[in-house]
Amino acid sequence: MVPVFRLRLLLLTRDLGVTVDSKLQLDKHVNNICKSASFTINNIGRIRRYLSQSDCEKIVHVFITSKLDYCNTILYGLPKSQLDKLQRVQNTAARLVTRSKKHEHITPVLRNLHWLPVHKRISFNILLMTFKALNGQSPVYISELISHYQPTRALRSSNCNYLLVTKCSTNSYEDRSFSVASA
Repeated sequence: MVPVFRLRLLLLTRDLGVTVDSKLQLDKHVNNICKSASFTINNIGRIRRYLSQSDCEKIVHVFITSKLDYCNTILYGLPKSQLDKLQRVQNTAARLVTRSKKHEHITPVLRNLHWLPVHKRISFNILLMTFKALNGQSPVYISELISHYQPTRALRSSNCNYLLVTKCSTNSYEDRSFSVASA
């Protein structure tokens, strides 16, 4: 019997185009993103010579970066091998925009474009959602996932707006949940 909350989560994520039922399906999701983004990069590459750098950057943001950022908070805690696939897509897009060569280092290119690496983009989106939840700018269901730390006695740190770190077992997906990642 599937709990009601889990069933609602599965239906919601299928509507969004992401299924988080198992690790294999997350791997499949990452592979689908890479496949779709690589196809788009190839098509943009065909018309790149007709575009200025700013126009190419806009097109890459619309078609590539949006695919990398869509629901990327569910990718928190994935193995580095899976995130490296997405990073290679971002590196290829950056090289396309700047017309840099494959053998050149990518870090200065990403820095000049002001693009965060994929794993930092995921952390940034989680931190942004946490900030919005703390300041009442997010939906109630997200704000309810965050618990404020209330010490049992009066401490100087009582007014610091700390979050409660929830404990979870190591052999489950709980350590990748929003309530754990945000704390």
